[in-house]
Amino acid sequence: MQTYLLIAAALLYAVCAILPTPRGTLISGVTAGAWLLHGAALWLDMMAPGSVRIGFALMISAALWISVAAYWVENRNFALDGLRRLVMPCAAAAALLPAVFPGSVLQLEGRAPAFGWHISVAILAYSTLTIAAFHAVLMALQETRLHARNPQAGWLATALDQLPALLTMEKLLFRLIWIGFVLLSLTVLSGIVFSEQVFGTVLKWDHKSVFTLLSWVLFAALLAGRRWRGWRGKTALRFTLAGFATLVLAYVGSRFVLEVVLHRGLA
Repeated sequence: MQTYLLIAAALLYAVCAILPTPRGTLISGVTAGAWLLHGAALWLDMMAPGSVRIGFALMISAALWISVAAYWVENRNFALDGLRRLVMPCAAAAALLPAVFPGSVLQLEGRAPAFGWHISVAILAYSTLTIAAFHAVLMALQETRLHARNPQAGWLATALDQLPALLTMEKLLFRLIWIGFVLLSLTVLSGIVFSEQVFGTVLKWDHKSVFTLLSWVLFAALLAGRRWRGWRGKTALRFTLAGFATLVLAYVGSRFVLEVVLHRGLA
């Protein structure tokens, strides 16, 4: 059932990517339909009585699911049609990933009832900050194109030209970072609670904890620098990508190595 829903969502995302700009109402409807199918598939795939399925493919798929929601909401406030042509093909590919790489099942029996919520908040945090990193890359490409002496035409160039002004993109970036930082903070705090319950120590110092805390510090420094030093532009992009890279090392990257390269389950 989940596989069919994911395929249907991917097809609708692909259709949405190629619809002409004047068909705004149709684009909005197709986006909403694809997003609902994608979300239903993720829920059915991840959640089961007494267990939860996690893996790098599910994380990436959830990230693009949230990315589509962010696009759909923000498109009502800003002209983001260029972003649609970049997000929708990625969402179509990401929707199919869990069907190829199903991940591993984590049993929740014997754990605190709120442990499943800890996993859910962590996935939302990773997903939101993944979108922020994707947004930062778009901003870097957009700025490079603005300063190019002989800008080339093409599909990507056309999409970049249709993006909002850099100042608007920057406002959207920091809005995403704030949301992701709050979710990441909740993830760290709830992780400390469960670490003490499960391992008898306030924090288990494994690679996940170290890189997650490092990512939290980088995003906290970025938001503090933005507030008191007015950081923006390349400084903001560097901190965003550095924070995202450490977050990838904390979970998604390690899960990819375990599941795809080493063919191992949960560790």
